[in-house]
Amino acid sequence: MKRSKKSLDKLALGSSKTQYSDSYDPALLESFANKNPEAQAWTTFLCSEFTSICPKTAQPDFARITISYVADKKMVESKSLKLYLFSFRNHGDFHEDCIQTMCNDLVKLLKPKYLEVIGEFTPRGGIAIYPFSSYANKSRKYQNLKESRFSSYGPGSFTMPFSRIY
Repeated sequence: MKRSKKSLDKLALGSSKTQYSDSYDPALLESFANKNPEAQAWTTFLCSEFTSICPKTAQPDFARITISYVADKKMVESKSLKLYLFSFRNHGDFHEDCIQTMCNDLVKLLKPKYLEVIGEFTPRGGIAIYPFSSYANKSRKYQNLKESRFSSYGPGSFTMPFSRIY
């Protein structure tokens, strides 16, 4: 079915311009109430087009970022997460610091039961870097989960979780 431009305008496609931040901005993150805080449900976001700037060379770094969490009372709003991740585009930081910053910002916003952030950065100079950061609340259940997830992502094992996703 062909649609006219007028009918597309009624759908609000392209009717509002998204504002993108020129610099890293954690204030872009928004949350909403989790309707099922008693549930042990995973939410996973995959950003396959993440970019940041190398602080040494000022060249762009590219990565696939996976954010997985078990929510408690709050969940992250997806468009705000997209805008937040985009705010790293001109941010000069090392791969490991970008991933740790994301983990810290999301923990501060959500106070989740469990959260992990994994970066799969495109190799530069023949070396790929896959930083991993995680958080678990004080519950023994989530502390055990953190320990088991961390050990399963030990040295040389990063091809396994990513190959399952793609």
